[in-house]
Amino acid sequence: MDSRELRYFVAVAEELNFGRAATRLGMAQPPLSRAIQQLERRMGVALFERTSRQVSLTPAGEVLLREGRRALTALSAAERRARRAGTRLVLAMKPDSDGGLVEKIMAEYAASPAPVEVEVHICGIGQQARLLREGEADAALLRFPHDDAEGLAYEELLTEQEVAVLPRTHRLADRPALRLADLRDEQFPRWPADPPNGGPLVRDPAQLLQLIALGRTIALLPASVRHHLRNDLVTVPVTDAPISTLAIAWQEDSRSKPLAALIQAAVNCAPAHLG
Repeated sequence: MDSRELRYFVAVAEELNFGRAATRLGMAQPPLSRAIQQLERRMGVALFERTSRQVSLTPAGEVLLREGRRALTALSAAERRARRAGTRLVLAMKPDSDGGLVEKIMAEYAASPAPVEVEVHICGIGQQARLLREGEADAALLRFPHDDAEGLAYEELLTEQEVAVLPRTHRLADRPALRLADLRDEQFPRWPADPPNGGPLVRDPAQLLQLIALGRTIALLPASVRHHLRNDLVTVPVTDAPISTLAIAWQEDSRSKPLAALIQAAVNCAPAHLG
């Protein structure tokens, strides 16, 4: 099966309509139908159930759709990384999420043998791993337990206690420390991947801090966030809050020497390494 056939199949599987799939692919419907029929004959399984009213996936089609999406994503990612190979690297991160390490990492990497240009891509909440998997980035700074590193290689760089970020006028703002039980009646935000919780949907850190200042929500964030806060916000330690871990992640099958040097620079700058 070549990539063209796989793209044809995925388009039909997602649209569940040959006419819409053909329009999406910019081709006529008859050759698309023939291509799918030829694919089914060659594989020896039916991928679609067809009636006069609808098209649906067979169990074999469901498996191929799941795996086909992954294969097409991997192919596109490989093409993007290949275009950058040996000329530049892209490091994805959320704003103010690096624990103060990025500037040190860039300086350390610049001093390594044969460095290439590094573009720091500032992205939205929860987007770093996706950019990495889709080949838009070569490395990403992730925060555990919030970010998903499944299928990625990573090195942990920094661990921090999380703190409560509150409006300066909040009833708990003057407390020296808090416990999670003190916050049980507070409204927390909802991140894009979270189910509805009654809190405001937050897509970027600037929006989050504005909502906290307005009294619409509070948040638990890594302790290093205090260095970037506006004057109308405060942080209070939460003694039993989860530990936040900063890690640098990359595609585990990468063989890029410039990327390996960037990862090593990040490890060299980690507080645990500097001891």
